[in-house]
Amino acid sequence: MKLSGAEIVIKRLIAHGVETVFGYPGGAVLTLYDELYKNAVQINHILTAHEQGAAHAADGYARVTGKTGVVISTSGPGSTNLVTGIANAYLDSIPLVAITGNVSVPLLGRDSFQEVDIVSITKSMTKFNYIVRDVTQLEEVLDKAFRIAREGRPGPVLVDIPKDIQSDMCEYFGESAKRATIDNGQSTVDFDLDAITDAINKSKRPFVYAGGGVIRGNAENELRLLSEKLNAPVGFSMMGLSALPDDYSLNLGMSGMHGKYASSLAKSECDTLIVLGARFSDRATGNVTEYSRDKTIIHIDIDDSEFGKNVTPQLSLCGDVKSILKQLLEKITPAKHEEWLERIDELKRVERDCERNDLMPKNVIETVRAFCDDDTVVATDVGQHQMWVMQYYKLGNSRTLLTSGGLGAMGFGLGAAIGGCIANNIKRTILFTGDGSFGMNLIELATAVSQKLPILIVILNNNALGLPRQWQTTFYGGRYSQSTLDRKTDFKAIAEAFGAKGYTANNLSTLKGILQDLPNNTPIVIDYKIGHDEIVLPMIPPGGSVKDIIVKA
Repeated sequence: MKLSGAEIVIKRLIAHGVETVFGYPGGAVLTLYDELYKNAVQINHILTAHEQGAAHAADGYARVTGKTGVVISTSGPGSTNLVTGIANAYLDSIPLVAITGNVSVPLLGRDSFQEVDIVSITKSMTKFNYIVRDVTQLEEVLDKAFRIAREGRPGPVLVDIPKDIQSDMCEYFGESAKRATIDNGQSTVDFDLDAITDAINKSKRPFVYAGGGVIRGNAENELRLLSEKLNAPVGFSMMGLSALPDDYSLNLGMSGMHGKYASSLAKSECDTLIVLGARFSDRATGNVTEYSRDKTIIHIDIDDSEFGKNVTPQLSLCGDVKSILKQLLEKITPAKHEEWLERIDELKRVERDCERNDLMPKNVIETVRAFCDDDTVVATDVGQHQMWVMQYYKLGNSRTLLTSGGLGAMGFGLGAAIGGCIANNIKRTILFTGDGSFGMNLIELATAVSQKLPILIVILNNNALGLPRQWQTTFYGGRYSQSTLDRKTDFKAIAEAFGAKGYTANNLSTLKGILQDLPNNTPIVIDYKIGHDEIVLPMIPPGGSVKDIIVKA
């Protein structure tokens, strides 16, 4: 049967199990939006206030559900507004399909109204992108897009569809989505597994470092079994947090520049570092020579381009982390490692002694956590508040943390919280943000209100760009160049102007009173005032090692 290009897009979205898309209409995608209108029963479209918010929402939706997020925008400024969201998904390995409109094929390359070569712009931040110049290519390209977004190391894909292609007719074959079904389970080589098994069995001080690949690969259970069998502590990259519940005794939390003391020190003192689905970013490693010293590094990852890119492992194995761990668990020998666990307990005691009980951000985060369930989705923006959440919010279930790791995109949080809330059946969702980050994309309050989403937004308001100010204090002699915001913004009034509930608080008693009775059909904004000289500790200076760790102000 013959269908229009727009009809083919909708048919392929449905075939790939897409139930929710995020986006913003415009002239170059009106034909596609007309088909969305006709198919509203099968595909729920969430209209955001800005295309960047739509991209972050699709990203958050993908993180919570494990499915591929879908975002749609028009041409020109609509497509360029997606760029930050696409880059964010790329660096955090989030499966995302971005569908953009463009001017009609005969007008391409003529500087037509709202024409942009979005394929060239996003080439370095997508796994695959393509402009469809012939409607007969559309079905195959869309299926390829969904396949590539999910296969191997997940990531974003962009399909640019000119306006006339959406109207053109061609034969629709209607093949099932089977050809886009991905099996990430790559076969492993027995020799490699044997070498890795031997190294692990000889270890006296094993440490497991888990990244986002564990969550993307649904290997949380295998991670815990490995830790239990080896009696090995587990530390995390920011993307790996939530793979194990916070109350698991061998969960040491995030390691790295602003990681937990015990996690960073234990990683440096281990003799065997088992790395699962992590990419050794500079914020995680610091001085690479010191990071790698006196230990055997075993790196298991779906993406072999990560081997040796930042840290060179002695042993590496490319493949699906879940299937590799299943095979590894059958081969390794159970171990007690009593002396190593005694050292871990000692590091935990030092960590507790270093923590400030009077740190207001810590107390705010722990107060909010007391009102949340283990399945509550919590999002952050980027900055000091993000690091405090990594340190003090006790995560319960996997896929409940939404944060911008690789790109560090301020303004990510509210869009991601919207996508995460919708993905989690419109349950209470938390966003911790700062006054700087929240100001970036607070317009998405309009989306949260219109969708009646119960998102609790806690602004840790220090009237500053907190991390730049902290660095200026530590490394720039207290010269606070443009990091003091000195704004008069009334976030309570802004929230109410958008139709949300707004509150101001500067003590825990007021905060607890607000949290006692939250509505379930509207967002709430709490502007919580904190001092502008609150700092995030521990801190390993850029390019430093655990030898340089700062634990007290």
